[in-house]
Amino acid sequence: MGLNITQKIIKAHLLSGTMTPGEEIAIRVDQTLTQDATGTMAYLQFEAMGLDRVKTKLSVSYVDHNMLQTGFENADDHRYLQSVAAHYGIIFSKPGNGICHQVHLERFTVPGQTLLGSDSHTPTAGGAGMLAIGVGGLDVAVAMGGGPFYFIMPKIVGVRLTGKLQPWVTAKDIILELLRRLSVKGGIGKIFEFFGPGVESLSVPERGTITNMGAELGATTSIFPSDDRTKEFLTAQGRPRAWKRLEADKTATYDELIEINLSELEPLIAQPSSPDNVVKVSDIAGLPVDQVLVGTCNNSSYRELMVVAAMLKGKHVHPRVSFGVTPGSRQVLEMISENGALGDIVAAGARILESACGFCIGMGQAPPTNGISLRTGNRNFPGRSGTPNDKVYLCSPEVAVASALKGEVTDPRKLGKYPRVMMPRKFAVDEALLLKPPKDGSKVEIIRGPNIAPLPQFDQLPNELKGEVLLKVGDNITTDHILPAGAQILPLRSNIPRIAEFVYYRVDPEFVKRAKEKQGGFIVGGENYGQGSSREHAALAPRYLGVKGVLVKSLARIHRSNLINFGLLPLLFADPADYDSINQGDRIEVKNLRSILESAEHEFPIEVNGRTIRVKHDLVERERRILLAGGLLNYTRSGARSSQQG
Repeated sequence: MGLNITQKIIKAHLLSGTMTPGEEIAIRVDQTLTQDATGTMAYLQFEAMGLDRVKTKLSVSYVDHNMLQTGFENADDHRYLQSVAAHYGIIFSKPGNGICHQVHLERFTVPGQTLLGSDSHTPTAGGAGMLAIGVGGLDVAVAMGGGPFYFIMPKIVGVRLTGKLQPWVTAKDIILELLRRLSVKGGIGKIFEFFGPGVESLSVPERGTITNMGAELGATTSIFPSDDRTKEFLTAQGRPRAWKRLEADKTATYDELIEINLSELEPLIAQPSSPDNVVKVSDIAGLPVDQVLVGTCNNSSYRELMVVAAMLKGKHVHPRVSFGVTPGSRQVLEMISENGALGDIVAAGARILESACGFCIGMGQAPPTNGISLRTGNRNFPGRSGTPNDKVYLCSPEVAVASALKGEVTDPRKLGKYPRVMMPRKFAVDEALLLKPPKDGSKVEIIRGPNIAPLPQFDQLPNELKGEVLLKVGDNITTDHILPAGAQILPLRSNIPRIAEFVYYRVDPEFVKRAKEKQGGFIVGGENYGQGSSREHAALAPRYLGVKGVLVKSLARIHRSNLINFGLLPLLFADPADYDSINQGDRIEVKNLRSILESAEHEFPIEVNGRTIRVKHDLVERERRILLAGGLLNYTRSGARSSQQG
């Protein structure tokens, strides 16, 4: 039986385990990427391992999140990141060079290689045939040190694309259609692999749009073949040697199969406040719009901004609309500057925003109170924009620009002929803002500002955990709920004591005070707890406050790993109906915990206010050992000590 693309890459990198869905496997990691909001902590953790240099084929440190420098904190972190990159052998992408996923797609993707990134949208590189997975920063630190990446072998879902997109229908509509069908929980424990005759019509940036937003399905990652379109893209980027053909065998099979006829799609839009709240644009056409924003790591490529410019040329956005455009990279910005497209965008009334994550993470461009904002980003979680009770819609650039021109949600098919935009035969390549490390960085001084606090130290897991339910929440709690982003909080990512003051503050402003008074406790939640970004701070900061564990119906993949990595007990209800019987303030006791985790027992009793309910865990043996050690850093250090003593 033949192999699909995912199986081929995993097989070539497999270090332990078998490719059976549900079994733990370990793979070799070729590349890593970090961004500055997660990277500072990742490199502090890497330093704590005591290694001299990274051991991957390639590691890149990007600055694209904390770009708003209203104080010294972000600038200090950037200086730390630049010095630590030079010291340990990491390429440093300076502020202004662009968003990590767009730049990595342009300059570093290698079909068939593996990429681990401390950002949940790392799967963007799957658009060029990489197995690219978003994880917490500590997992990236371990990979940079040469350690394998362990994860549960997902099911592989084959998505067969047939037909061809009609004018004004885009790659964004393909992923929105998948979200409409499957929901934000529909990809948990799965990898989406795209194949079929419809794939050939999609350029690499269009494929990257789809794999980027595959994260919103909860998927481990998404991937496209490396074919002639991939070769064209890499050749135009001046990297023809990086290309190799990588396609599924003709006899390959998949665990599940989905079919999408591209010819039948029409423009779609995700309504507030979830990426899966998808309807046809025509269903809500005429809704007044106050703000339109194009760009971020989704829909900010050269081709997409050329379409934006063509739609705007000779026109002006509606007087009511605040309109902004974010080029995804310096390369994109340079090219649209040189060919005049940028002038057309500016002349139409657009605000040109920095090549950074910006508005997607609430770092500027918050919409007005009760205002409707159309964005081409990937997430519209409540309050993520920076405005409480925001009304953010997600759509393609074509829908966004059509709506900006009309001042209301508009089906772009009403605008007439679709602009014809060709991919360039050669992209502008200027790597002046990509700083390569010296061959020997041992003498490079690592510069630490006063906002960079020491890593918290955590003890081993005790045999008994007691504490109150500090907070009870519902389904689909995101990492933005647990520890928000935004201009106020992101600069504190390298200072756990300070950032911990914001845990759950938008959900319950009294949470931190209560956690301190009660000396920690538990959090109870519903389905898909911890969906969204890879920010490990959403586990690390609660642990710092004394949170001992979570008891939920189900967990999102990356957050589950982060909880384990920082020694927080991830418990699941054996009977989901017990969720209804637990309230904030109830007291939980977990007894004989170490012996339970040391055994093969997966279901056991706990006490809630003196009565017994049954809970379970889905931890494999290695994860149980990590928890017993008090977290992955303790576990890794103890392993290193054992190796030295041996």
